[in-house]
Amino acid sequence: MFNTLSRSKEEFTPLDGKNVRVYACGPTVYDYPHIGNARSFVVFDTIRRHLEYSGYRVHYITNFTDIDDKMIARANKEGITVAELAAKFIAEYQRIAKELNLKPAAMNPRATEHIDDMIEMIHLIIKNGKGYAVGGDVYFDVGKFPAYGSLSKIPLDEISAQARVETDEKKRDPRDFVLWKAAKPGEPSWDSPWGKGRPGWHAECSAMSRHYLGVPFDIHGGGQDLIFPHHENEIAQTASAYGIDTPVKYWLHNGFLTINQEKMSKSLGNFSTAREVLDHYDHQAVRMFLISGHYRQPLDYNPDALKQATQSVERLRNALDTIRGRVLILEKGSMEITVADKKLSEATKKLREGFEREMNDDFNTPGALAELFTFAKTLNTHVGKAGKASVLREADATLVELLGVLGIDLSMTEEGHEASKSEYVLKGIIELLLQIREDARKTKNYALSDKIRSGLAQLGVTVSDTKDGPTWKID
Repeated sequence: MFNTLSRSKEEFTPLDGKNVRVYACGPTVYDYPHIGNARSFVVFDTIRRHLEYSGYRVHYITNFTDIDDKMIARANKEGITVAELAAKFIAEYQRIAKELNLKPAAMNPRATEHIDDMIEMIHLIIKNGKGYAVGGDVYFDVGKFPAYGSLSKIPLDEISAQARVETDEKKRDPRDFVLWKAAKPGEPSWDSPWGKGRPGWHAECSAMSRHYLGVPFDIHGGGQDLIFPHHENEIAQTASAYGIDTPVKYWLHNGFLTINQEKMSKSLGNFSTAREVLDHYDHQAVRMFLISGHYRQPLDYNPDALKQATQSVERLRNALDTIRGRVLILEKGSMEITVADKKLSEATKKLREGFEREMNDDFNTPGALAELFTFAKTLNTHVGKAGKASVLREADATLVELLGVLGIDLSMTEEGHEASKSEYVLKGIIELLLQIREDARKTKNYALSDKIRSGLAQLGVTVSDTKDGPTWKID
Protein backbone atom coordinates (compact mmCIF):
# COMPACT_ATOMS: atom_id res chain seq x y z
CA MET A 1 0.00 0.00 0.00
CA PHE A 2 1.10 3.56 -0.71
CA ASN A 3 2.15 5.25 2.53
CA THR A 4 1.80 9.02 2.42
CA LEU A 5 4.41 9.27 5.18
CA SER A 6 7.16 7.68 3.04
CA ARG A 7 5.67 8.66 -0.33
CA SER A 8 6.20 5.10 -1.52
CA LYS A 9 4.52 1.71 -1.74
CA GLU A 10 5.31 -0.52 1.22
CA GLU A 11 4.56 -4.14 1.91
CA PHE A 12 1.83 -4.28 4.52
CA THR A 13 3.04 -5.75 7.80
CA PRO A 14 0.62 -5.24 10.70
CA LEU A 15 1.96 -4.33 14.12
CA ASP A 16 0.16 -7.26 15.78
CA GLY A 17 0.08 -10.39 13.66
CA LYS A 18 -3.23 -10.71 11.83
CA ASN A 19 -4.89 -7.95 13.86
CA VAL A 20 -5.22 -4.63 12.02
CA ARG A 21 -6.31 -1.38 13.66
CA VAL A 22 -7.76 1.24 11.31
CA TYR A 23 -9.00 4.77 11.95
CA ALA A 24 -10.73 6.65 9.12
CA CYS A 25 -11.63 10.30 9.62
CA GLY A 26 -15.39 10.64 9.51
CA PRO A 27 -17.68 13.55 8.67
CA THR A 28 -18.19 16.85 10.43
CA VAL A 29 -21.96 16.59 10.79
CA TYR A 30 -23.01 20.14 10.00
CA ASP A 31 -24.50 19.55 6.54
CA TYR A 32 -25.54 16.88 4.05
CA PRO A 33 -22.43 14.99 2.86
CA HIS A 34 -21.61 15.70 -0.78
CA ILE A 35 -20.76 12.89 -3.17
CA GLY A 36 -17.05 13.68 -2.77
CA ASN A 37 -17.36 12.91 0.95
CA ALA A 38 -19.06 9.66 0.01
CA ARG A 39 -16.02 8.67 -2.05
CA SER A 40 -13.89 8.67 1.09
CA PHE A 41 -16.51 6.62 2.97
CA VAL A 42 -16.53 4.01 0.19
CA VAL A 43 -12.76 3.94 -0.35
CA PHE A 44 -11.92 3.05 3.23
CA ASP A 45 -14.82 0.62 3.52
CA THR A 46 -13.40 -1.17 0.45
CA ILE A 47 -9.89 -1.19 1.91
CA ARG A 48 -11.29 -2.63 5.12
CA ARG A 49 -13.22 -5.30 3.18
CA HIS A 50 -10.13 -6.38 1.23
CA LEU A 51 -8.05 -6.64 4.39
CA GLU A 52 -10.74 -8.88 5.89
CA TYR A 53 -10.91 -10.95 2.68
CA SER A 54 -7.12 -11.33 2.96
CA GLY A 55 -7.46 -12.95 6.37
CA TYR A 56 -6.90 -10.01 8.72
CA ARG A 57 -9.04 -9.21 11.76
CA VAL A 58 -9.83 -5.53 11.28
CA HIS A 59 -10.82 -3.23 14.13
CA TYR A 60 -12.29 -0.31 12.21
CA ILE A 61 -13.14 3.05 13.77
CA THR A 62 -14.62 6.11 12.08
CA ASN A 63 -15.73 9.17 14.01
CA PHE A 64 -18.28 11.95 13.97
CA THR A 65 -17.01 15.48 14.56
CA ASP A 66 -20.03 16.90 16.38
CA ILE A 67 -18.56 20.17 17.66
CA ASP A 68 -16.71 22.81 15.65
CA ASP A 69 -17.10 26.35 14.29
CA LYS A 70 -19.19 25.28 11.28
CA MET A 71 -21.60 23.33 13.48
CA ILE A 72 -22.07 26.23 15.86
CA ALA A 73 -22.74 28.66 12.99
CA ARG A 74 -25.22 26.27 11.29
CA ALA A 75 -27.07 25.51 14.55
CA ASN A 76 -27.41 29.22 15.33
CA LYS A 77 -28.71 29.86 11.81
CA GLU A 78 -31.36 27.13 12.15
CA GLY A 79 -32.27 28.11 15.72
CA ILE A 80 -31.48 24.67 17.16
CA THR A 81 -28.83 23.28 19.45
CA VAL A 82 -25.55 21.86 18.17
CA ALA A 83 -26.61 18.47 19.55
CA GLU A 84 -29.86 18.59 17.56
CA LEU A 85 -27.95 19.52 14.41
CA ALA A 86 -25.54 16.63 14.97
CA ALA A 87 -28.39 14.15 15.45
CA LYS A 88 -29.99 15.29 12.19
CA PHE A 89 -26.91 14.79 10.06
CA ILE A 90 -25.66 11.65 11.80
CA ALA A 91 -29.00 10.09 10.85
CA GLU A 92 -28.41 11.20 7.24
CA TYR A 93 -24.91 9.68 7.28
CA GLN A 94 -26.34 6.39 8.58
CA ARG A 95 -28.91 6.36 5.77
CA ILE A 96 -26.18 6.99 3.18
CA ALA A 97 -24.01 4.30 4.77
CA LYS A 98 -26.79 1.75 4.36
CA GLU A 99 -27.48 2.72 0.75
CA LEU A 100 -23.77 2.56 -0.15
CA ASN A 101 -23.47 -0.79 1.65
CA LEU A 102 -20.84 0.40 4.16
CA LYS A 103 -20.01 -2.18 6.79
CA PRO A 104 -20.71 -0.87 10.30
CA ALA A 105 -17.62 0.35 12.14
CA ALA A 106 -16.68 -1.23 15.45
CA MET A 107 -17.39 2.21 16.93
CA ASN A 108 -18.49 5.62 15.68
CA PRO A 109 -17.21 7.84 18.49
CA ARG A 110 -18.40 11.42 18.77
CA ALA A 111 -15.96 14.18 19.71
CA THR A 112 -18.24 15.39 22.51
CA GLU A 113 -18.02 11.96 24.15
CA HIS A 114 -14.24 12.27 24.53
CA ILE A 115 -13.63 15.74 25.94
CA ASP A 116 -11.88 14.24 28.98
CA ASP A 117 -9.50 12.29 26.71
CA MET A 118 -8.63 15.49 24.86
CA ILE A 119 -8.05 17.43 28.09
CA GLU A 120 -5.73 14.67 29.32
CA MET A 121 -3.76 14.74 26.05
CA ILE A 122 -3.47 18.53 26.04
CA HIS A 123 -2.29 18.50 29.65
CA LEU A 124 0.48 16.04 28.69
CA ILE A 125 1.52 18.17 25.71
CA ILE A 126 1.94 21.19 28.00
CA LYS A 127 3.73 19.10 30.63
CA ASN A 128 6.17 17.84 27.99
CA GLY A 129 7.00 21.39 26.92
CA LYS A 130 5.23 21.30 23.54
CA GLY A 131 2.22 23.47 24.34
CA TYR A 132 1.29 26.67 26.16
CA ALA A 133 -1.83 28.34 27.59
CA VAL A 134 -2.73 31.97 26.94
CA GLY A 135 -5.90 33.56 28.32
CA GLY A 136 -7.95 30.36 28.34
CA ASP A 137 -6.66 29.17 24.94
CA VAL A 138 -4.03 26.46 24.55
CA TYR A 139 -1.67 26.21 21.58
CA PHE A 140 0.75 23.64 20.24
CA ASP A 141 4.27 25.03 19.93
CA VAL A 142 5.27 23.90 16.44
CA GLY A 143 8.83 25.14 16.88
CA LYS A 144 9.33 22.61 19.69
CA PHE A 145 8.51 19.68 17.38
CA PRO A 146 11.32 19.32 14.77
CA ALA A 147 9.52 16.48 12.94
CA TYR A 148 6.62 18.78 12.04
CA GLY A 149 6.04 18.57 8.29
CA SER A 150 7.10 14.92 7.97
CA LEU A 151 3.72 13.91 6.54
CA SER A 152 3.00 16.89 4.28
CA LYS A 153 6.68 17.35 3.34
CA ILE A 154 6.35 21.09 3.92
CA PRO A 155 9.63 22.39 5.46
CA LEU A 156 9.09 23.85 8.91
CA ASP A 157 10.39 27.28 7.89
CA GLU A 158 8.00 27.43 4.92
CA ILE A 159 4.75 26.50 6.66
CA SER A 160 3.60 30.10 7.20
CA ALA A 161 4.07 30.91 3.51
CA GLN A 162 2.79 27.68 1.95
CA ALA A 163 -0.04 26.53 4.19
CA ARG A 164 -3.19 27.97 5.65
CA VAL A 165 -2.41 29.16 9.18
CA GLU A 166 -4.96 30.74 11.50
CA THR A 167 -4.14 34.33 12.44
CA ASP A 168 -4.20 34.85 16.20
CA GLU A 169 -2.28 37.48 18.13
CA LYS A 170 -2.06 35.18 21.15
CA LYS A 171 0.23 32.77 19.31
CA ARG A 172 3.94 32.84 19.99
CA ASP A 173 4.49 31.76 16.39
CA PRO A 174 2.07 32.05 13.43
CA ARG A 175 2.61 28.33 12.74
CA ASP A 176 1.25 27.25 16.13
CA PHE A 177 -2.22 25.69 16.17
CA VAL A 178 -4.98 25.66 18.75
CA LEU A 179 -5.53 22.72 21.09
CA TRP A 180 -8.21 24.28 23.30
CA LYS A 181 -10.44 27.29 22.62
CA ALA A 182 -11.70 29.53 25.43
CA ALA A 183 -15.49 29.69 25.66
CA LYS A 184 -17.39 32.41 23.82
CA PRO A 185 -20.90 33.59 24.74
CA GLY A 186 -23.62 31.31 23.42
CA GLU A 187 -21.26 28.47 22.45
CA PRO A 188 -21.17 24.97 23.97
CA SER A 189 -18.33 24.64 26.47
CA TRP A 190 -16.77 22.24 28.94
CA ASP A 191 -14.76 22.72 32.13
CA SER A 192 -11.00 22.35 31.84
CA PRO A 193 -7.81 23.29 33.75
CA TRP A 194 -7.64 26.37 31.47
CA GLY A 195 -11.21 27.47 32.05
CA LYS A 196 -14.41 26.76 30.16
CA GLY A 197 -13.97 26.05 26.47
CA ARG A 198 -13.94 23.40 23.78
CA PRO A 199 -11.29 21.40 21.94
CA GLY A 200 -9.61 22.44 18.73
CA TRP A 201 -10.59 20.29 15.77
CA HIS A 202 -7.22 18.56 15.44
CA ALA A 203 -7.26 17.34 19.04
CA GLU A 204 -10.35 15.22 18.47
CA CYS A 205 -8.99 12.47 16.23
CA SER A 206 -5.71 12.12 18.17
CA ALA A 207 -7.64 11.49 21.37
CA MET A 208 -10.31 9.22 19.89
CA SER A 209 -7.93 7.07 17.83
CA ARG A 210 -5.71 6.49 20.87
CA HIS A 211 -8.73 5.74 23.07
CA TYR A 212 -10.01 2.97 20.79
CA LEU A 213 -6.87 1.72 19.07
CA GLY A 214 -3.94 2.67 21.30
CA VAL A 215 -0.68 3.94 19.82
CA PRO A 216 0.92 3.10 17.56
CA PHE A 217 -1.79 1.65 15.32
CA ASP A 218 -1.70 0.38 11.75
CA ILE A 219 -3.67 2.57 9.33
CA HIS A 220 -5.03 6.10 9.42
CA GLY A 221 -7.12 7.19 6.45
CA GLY A 222 -8.82 10.26 5.06
CA GLY A 223 -9.03 12.59 2.10
CA GLN A 224 -5.95 14.28 0.64
CA ASP A 225 -7.15 17.60 2.02
CA LEU A 226 -6.57 16.25 5.55
CA ILE A 227 -2.83 15.66 5.06
CA PHE A 228 -2.18 19.25 6.14
CA PRO A 229 -2.94 20.55 8.61
CA HIS A 230 -5.20 17.95 10.24
CA HIS A 231 -3.14 14.77 10.02
CA GLU A 232 0.15 16.63 10.35
CA ASN A 233 -1.17 18.08 13.60
CA GLU A 234 -2.40 14.69 14.78
CA ILE A 235 1.13 13.31 14.50
CA ALA A 236 2.56 16.25 16.42
CA GLN A 237 -0.05 16.03 19.18
CA THR A 238 0.07 12.28 19.74
CA ALA A 239 3.86 12.06 19.52
CA SER A 240 4.32 14.97 21.94
CA ALA A 241 1.77 13.76 24.48
CA TYR A 242 2.68 10.08 24.58
CA GLY A 243 6.37 10.07 23.65
CA ILE A 244 6.07 8.00 20.50
CA ASP A 245 7.83 8.96 17.26
CA THR A 246 5.42 7.32 14.80
CA PRO A 247 1.83 7.08 16.13
CA VAL A 248 0.58 5.54 12.85
CA LYS A 249 2.48 3.10 10.64
CA TYR A 250 0.60 3.64 7.35
CA TRP A 251 -1.12 6.85 6.26
CA LEU A 252 -3.58 6.41 3.36
CA HIS A 253 -5.30 9.29 1.56
CA ASN A 254 -7.89 9.25 -1.19
CA GLY A 255 -7.95 11.69 -4.10
CA PHE A 256 -10.61 14.32 -4.63
CA LEU A 257 -13.82 13.95 -6.55
CA THR A 258 -13.68 16.69 -9.18
CA ILE A 259 -16.01 18.50 -11.54
CA ASN A 260 -14.23 19.61 -14.71
CA GLN A 261 -10.91 18.84 -12.97
CA GLU A 262 -11.74 21.21 -10.09
CA LYS A 263 -12.03 19.88 -6.53
CA MET A 264 -15.64 19.39 -5.43
CA SER A 265 -16.31 21.33 -2.25
CA LYS A 266 -19.07 23.16 -0.40
CA SER A 267 -16.99 26.34 -0.28
CA LEU A 268 -16.82 26.43 -4.10
CA GLY A 269 -20.49 25.53 -4.47
CA ASN A 270 -19.70 22.97 -7.19
CA PHE A 271 -21.10 19.89 -5.51
CA SER A 272 -23.98 17.44 -5.51
CA THR A 273 -25.05 15.94 -2.22
CA ALA A 274 -24.81 12.21 -1.79
CA ARG A 275 -28.57 12.24 -1.19
CA GLU A 276 -29.27 13.86 -4.58
CA VAL A 277 -27.13 11.28 -6.36
CA LEU A 278 -28.45 8.26 -4.48
CA ASP A 279 -32.04 9.36 -5.08
CA HIS A 280 -31.46 9.35 -8.86
CA TYR A 281 -29.19 6.35 -9.47
CA ASP A 282 -28.94 2.68 -8.59
CA HIS A 283 -27.13 2.59 -5.25
CA GLN A 284 -24.83 -0.21 -6.37
CA ALA A 285 -23.94 1.79 -9.49
CA VAL A 286 -23.06 4.81 -7.35
CA ARG A 287 -20.72 2.67 -5.30
CA MET A 288 -19.19 1.21 -8.46
CA PHE A 289 -18.62 4.71 -9.83
CA LEU A 290 -16.86 5.77 -6.62
CA ILE A 291 -14.33 2.92 -6.94
CA SER A 292 -14.01 3.09 -10.73
CA GLY A 293 -10.83 5.14 -10.42
CA HIS A 294 -7.80 4.36 -8.28
CA TYR A 295 -8.44 5.69 -4.81
CA ARG A 296 -5.35 7.95 -4.77
CA GLN A 297 -6.21 9.63 -8.08
CA PRO A 298 -8.81 12.33 -8.82
CA LEU A 299 -12.15 11.04 -10.06
CA ASP A 300 -14.26 13.32 -12.23
CA TYR A 301 -17.98 13.38 -11.49
CA ASN A 302 -20.45 13.68 -14.35
CA PRO A 303 -23.81 12.13 -15.30
CA ASP A 304 -22.25 10.09 -18.12
CA ALA A 305 -19.96 8.35 -15.64
CA LEU A 306 -22.96 7.45 -13.47
CA LYS A 307 -24.85 6.14 -16.50
CA GLN A 308 -21.87 4.03 -17.50
CA ALA A 309 -21.63 2.63 -13.96
CA THR A 310 -25.36 1.81 -14.10
CA GLN A 311 -24.86 -0.08 -17.35
CA SER A 312 -21.85 -1.89 -15.88
CA VAL A 313 -23.86 -3.03 -12.88
CA GLU A 314 -26.57 -4.30 -15.21
CA ARG A 315 -23.96 -6.27 -17.20
CA LEU A 316 -22.89 -8.02 -14.02
CA ARG A 317 -26.48 -8.59 -12.89
CA ASN A 318 -27.24 -10.09 -16.28
CA ALA A 319 -24.18 -12.33 -16.02
CA LEU A 320 -25.46 -13.71 -12.72
CA ASP A 321 -28.96 -14.07 -14.12
CA THR A 322 -27.54 -15.99 -17.08
CA ILE A 323 -25.71 -18.38 -14.74
CA ARG A 324 -28.76 -18.94 -12.58
CA GLY A 325 -31.03 -19.45 -15.56
CA ARG A 326 -28.70 -22.14 -16.93
CA VAL A 327 -28.47 -23.80 -13.49
CA LEU A 328 -32.27 -24.13 -13.45
CA ILE A 329 -32.06 -25.98 -16.77
CA LEU A 330 -29.22 -28.28 -15.71
CA GLU A 331 -30.85 -29.19 -12.43
CA LYS A 332 -33.69 -30.79 -14.40
CA GLY A 333 -31.31 -33.22 -16.07
CA SER A 334 -27.63 -34.07 -15.67
CA MET A 335 -25.29 -33.55 -18.63
CA GLU A 336 -21.74 -34.57 -19.39
CA ILE A 337 -18.92 -32.15 -18.72
CA THR A 338 -18.25 -30.00 -21.77
CA VAL A 339 -15.45 -27.86 -23.19
CA ALA A 340 -17.44 -24.85 -21.93
CA ASP A 341 -17.28 -26.23 -18.37
CA LYS A 342 -13.50 -26.47 -18.58
CA LYS A 343 -13.22 -22.92 -19.92
CA LEU A 344 -15.51 -21.60 -17.20
CA SER A 345 -13.57 -23.40 -14.45
CA GLU A 346 -10.33 -21.99 -15.78
CA ALA A 347 -11.85 -18.50 -16.04
CA THR A 348 -13.13 -18.70 -12.46
CA LYS A 349 -9.66 -19.56 -11.20
CA LYS A 350 -8.09 -16.77 -13.25
CA LEU A 351 -10.69 -14.32 -11.95
CA ARG A 352 -9.71 -14.89 -8.33
CA GLU A 353 -6.00 -14.76 -9.11
CA GLY A 354 -6.32 -11.58 -11.17
CA PHE A 355 -8.62 -9.90 -8.66
CA GLU A 356 -6.25 -10.59 -5.78
CA ARG A 357 -3.25 -9.44 -7.80
CA GLU A 358 -4.91 -6.10 -8.55
CA MET A 359 -6.28 -5.49 -5.07
CA ASN A 360 -2.97 -6.45 -3.45
CA ASP A 361 -1.32 -3.72 -5.53
CA ASP A 362 -2.38 -0.72 -3.42
CA PHE A 363 -6.09 -1.61 -3.65
CA ASN A 364 -6.31 -1.18 -7.43
CA THR A 365 -10.08 -1.28 -7.78
CA PRO A 366 -10.13 -0.33 -11.51
CA GLY A 367 -7.95 -3.35 -12.23
CA ALA A 368 -10.14 -5.55 -10.06
CA LEU A 369 -13.28 -4.36 -11.88
CA ALA A 370 -11.62 -5.08 -15.23
CA GLU A 371 -11.05 -8.69 -14.09
CA LEU A 372 -14.74 -8.98 -13.18
CA PHE A 373 -15.93 -7.67 -16.54
CA THR A 374 -13.55 -9.94 -18.45
CA PHE A 375 -15.03 -12.84 -16.51
CA ALA A 376 -18.58 -11.67 -17.27
CA LYS A 377 -17.76 -11.69 -20.99
CA THR A 378 -16.43 -15.25 -20.71
CA LEU A 379 -19.63 -16.27 -18.93
CA ASN A 380 -21.80 -14.86 -21.69
CA THR A 381 -19.75 -16.76 -24.26
CA HIS A 382 -19.74 -20.18 -22.61
CA VAL A 383 -22.54 -20.48 -20.06
CA GLY A 384 -25.14 -21.63 -22.58
CA LYS A 385 -22.95 -24.66 -23.44
CA ALA A 386 -22.11 -25.59 -19.84
CA GLY A 387 -23.14 -29.08 -18.80
CA LYS A 388 -22.45 -29.08 -15.05
CA ALA A 389 -24.46 -27.04 -12.57
CA SER A 390 -21.59 -27.35 -10.05
CA VAL A 391 -19.25 -25.43 -12.39
CA LEU A 392 -21.79 -22.64 -12.74
CA ARG A 393 -22.43 -22.48 -9.00
CA GLU A 394 -18.69 -22.06 -8.39
CA ALA A 395 -18.58 -19.26 -10.96
CA ASP A 396 -21.62 -17.64 -9.35
CA ALA A 397 -20.21 -17.89 -5.82
CA THR A 398 -16.83 -16.51 -6.85
CA LEU A 399 -18.33 -13.55 -8.69
CA VAL A 400 -20.63 -12.72 -5.76
CA GLU A 401 -17.79 -13.08 -3.24
CA LEU A 402 -15.39 -10.81 -5.11
CA LEU A 403 -18.06 -8.21 -5.79
CA GLY A 404 -18.66 -8.31 -2.04
CA VAL A 405 -15.01 -7.41 -1.43
CA LEU A 406 -15.76 -4.24 -3.41
CA GLY A 407 -18.94 -3.74 -1.40
CA ILE A 408 -21.21 -4.32 -4.39
CA ASP A 409 -24.29 -6.42 -3.63
CA LEU A 410 -26.19 -7.38 -6.76
CA SER A 411 -28.90 -9.08 -4.74
CA MET A 412 -30.13 -5.52 -4.10
CA THR A 413 -32.50 -4.03 -6.66
CA GLU A 414 -32.09 -0.53 -8.12
CA GLU A 415 -34.37 0.75 -5.36
CA GLY A 416 -32.08 -0.72 -2.71
CA HIS A 417 -34.30 -3.65 -1.71
CA GLU A 418 -33.12 -7.25 -1.63
CA ALA A 419 -34.40 -9.22 -4.56
CA SER A 420 -37.02 -11.82 -3.64
CA LYS A 421 -36.94 -15.49 -4.57
CA SER A 422 -39.78 -14.90 -7.06
CA GLU A 423 -37.67 -12.24 -8.82
CA TYR A 424 -34.81 -14.73 -9.23
CA VAL A 425 -37.24 -17.34 -10.58
CA LEU A 426 -38.67 -14.79 -13.05
CA LYS A 427 -35.17 -13.94 -14.28
CA GLY A 428 -34.37 -17.62 -14.58
CA ILE A 429 -37.47 -18.16 -16.72
CA ILE A 430 -36.47 -15.28 -19.02
CA GLU A 431 -32.97 -16.71 -19.35
CA LEU A 432 -34.43 -20.13 -20.13
CA LEU A 433 -36.60 -18.65 -22.88
CA LEU A 434 -33.62 -16.80 -24.33
CA GLN A 435 -31.60 -20.02 -24.35
CA ILE A 436 -34.42 -21.78 -26.23
CA ARG A 437 -34.48 -18.80 -28.62
CA GLU A 438 -30.72 -19.09 -29.22
CA ASP A 439 -31.07 -22.81 -29.94
CA ALA A 440 -33.90 -22.01 -32.35
CA ARG A 441 -31.78 -19.43 -34.19
CA LYS A 442 -28.92 -21.89 -34.56
CA THR A 443 -31.28 -24.41 -36.17
CA LYS A 444 -32.72 -21.59 -38.32
CA ASN A 445 -36.13 -21.90 -36.65
CA TYR A 446 -36.64 -18.16 -36.98
CA ALA A 447 -40.40 -18.37 -36.49
CA LEU A 448 -39.93 -19.70 -32.94
CA SER A 449 -37.10 -17.24 -32.30
CA ASP A 450 -39.24 -14.28 -33.34
CA LYS A 451 -42.22 -15.57 -31.40
CA ILE A 452 -40.21 -15.69 -28.17
CA ARG A 453 -38.80 -12.21 -28.72
CA SER A 454 -42.18 -10.65 -29.56
CA GLY A 455 -43.86 -12.48 -26.71
CA LEU A 456 -41.33 -11.16 -24.22
CA ALA A 457 -41.73 -7.66 -25.69
CA GLN A 458 -45.50 -7.83 -25.10
CA LEU A 459 -44.72 -8.64 -21.45
CA GLY A 460 -42.43 -5.61 -21.20
CA VAL A 461 -39.09 -7.42 -21.65
CA THR A 462 -36.85 -5.88 -24.32
CA VAL A 463 -34.29 -8.25 -25.85
CA SER A 464 -31.14 -6.94 -27.55
CA ASP A 465 -28.78 -9.15 -29.55
CA THR A 466 -25.08 -8.33 -29.04
CA LYS A 467 -21.81 -9.92 -30.13
CA ASP A 468 -21.56 -11.46 -26.63
CA GLY A 469 -25.06 -12.90 -26.78
CA PRO A 470 -28.57 -11.61 -26.00
CA THR A 471 -29.25 -9.14 -23.20
CA TRP A 472 -32.59 -8.10 -21.79
CA LYS A 473 -34.24 -5.53 -19.57
CA ILE A 474 -37.71 -5.07 -18.11
CA ASP A 475 -39.19 -1.79 -19.34
